[in-house]
Amino acid sequence: MNRSDILVVGAGIYGTTAAVELRRRGHSVTLIDPGPLPHPLAASTDISKVVRMEYGQDRQYMQMVDKAIDGFVAWNAELGETLYHNTGVLMLTRQPMEQVPYNWESFQLLQAEGHRPERLDSAAIAQRFPSWNAERYVDGFYSPRGGYAESGRVVSALHTLARREGVSLHEGQTAHELLGPRGCVTGVRTREGATFGADQVLLAAGAWTQYLLPELQPVMKATGHPVFHLKPQNPALFTPPNFVVFTADISRTGWYGFPFNQREGVVKVASHGVGVRLHPEHDERVVHESDIAHLRSFLAETFPALAEAELIYTRRCLYCDTLDEHFWIDRHPERVGLSVSTGGSGHGFKFAPVLGGLAADVVEGKANPWAAKFAWRALTAGTNGEEASRFHGGK
Repeated sequence: MNRSDILVVGAGIYGTTAAVELRRRGHSVTLIDPGPLPHPLAASTDISKVVRMEYGQDRQYMQMVDKAIDGFVAWNAELGETLYHNTGVLMLTRQPMEQVPYNWESFQLLQAEGHRPERLDSAAIAQRFPSWNAERYVDGFYSPRGGYAESGRVVSALHTLARREGVSLHEGQTAHELLGPRGCVTGVRTREGATFGADQVLLAAGAWTQYLLPELQPVMKATGHPVFHLKPQNPALFTPPNFVVFTADISRTGWYGFPFNQREGVVKVASHGVGVRLHPEHDERVVHESDIAHLRSFLAETFPALAEAELIYTRRCLYCDTLDEHFWIDRHPERVGLSVSTGGSGHGFKFAPVLGGLAADVVEGKANPWAAKFAWRALTAGTNGEEASRFHGGK
């Protein structure tokens, strides 16, 4: 048996950041994952994820991302490469911003927190961001603090850091069964036949978590969301400062995206919406013709110069959705030695630099001012999602 102080199950962004932090606190740490790493089906394995502070009225999330941005900047130095890009974030609406609660509340809270978002009318949008259809998008703001992280490369760099720090990282190990006497968890047996023992086990397996811990199935589900990579004819038009990380009336459309990625030669556009229900292992994660038609309609209305751009890659990103769309980071209330860190709900990656510390505090039983929001909780089937930017349908 491989034994350590703490066993972390899942080497995505939740598990890897927790493993690094716990190792730095002096624990012996084992991290297991089916692999290969970074896992090609993990939500974080992509070319980019948005890093934005805008969360409507939710001050805690805004403050958490504000601290996380400092962490991303520090990672750029520690990891030896620029993986976080502070392009700023553009949030536009098709109506006066006062009529769109997510945008208006975000704008007001940014100001209340001492930030300086710049409000833009149609004329300013046309002048500063020429690829946008400023006749359709008439209001909004640009926030200079925020941008995107090269998510897959961040996770890969953190795996290297974890090994350097002394985390025992095991690829090719798929958690299958929790071990321990009744009411306790003392380890995990894998599908491959290995046994890993620990004083504490942290499940950070994303959409797979609910299948390892069936009592979470009533409050979690896996949903898939389309991602598109487009090859623009005029990359300069979609390169900062002409084009930055954006949301396009996102709470009413779901659409968001990124500037031209020099490494990949693409503009990435994606939908943060209702998605489709999927099993994380048994269902195909395909983008359908109806998804592409929806994309083309959005592009024609929003970015005419991208409307006919070559579509060179599609992906269906898997969310681990909690019913209320808040994370699930807590000790198990009935099983000693077991904690959970999951429930990203499509908006977790931007918190990466603070997730590890939060999960480590939970595992160690230390107080954390942010933990109450993500505690083990009773949710009913009728619970509504509360992530302010997400399109929930019906509009």
